[in-house]
Amino acid sequence: MAKTQLNVRVDEGTARAARERAQARGMSVNRYIEELVRQDTGEAGRAFVDAAADFMKQYESVFAEEFGNDREGAREGRR
Repeated sequence: MAKTQLNVRVDEGTARAARERAQARGMSVNRYIEELVRQDTGEAGRAFVDAAADFMKQYESVFAEEFGNDREGAREGRR
């Protein structure tokens, strides 16, 4: 995979923390930052799933009214 250079400015405390955390994990600061971004993008996926679950819970009665209350029973009846 091709690499792109990204320059960022952070305060000295943040830079120090990044260096220390990367060193503690036995990786470069570059790799450490890459991992943080990958984790963060994974969080967005989890946030979406959590939001969808909340939506379904909020509108459960609407779905039940439209599609039936007993989903398990409806599945059994189709067998």
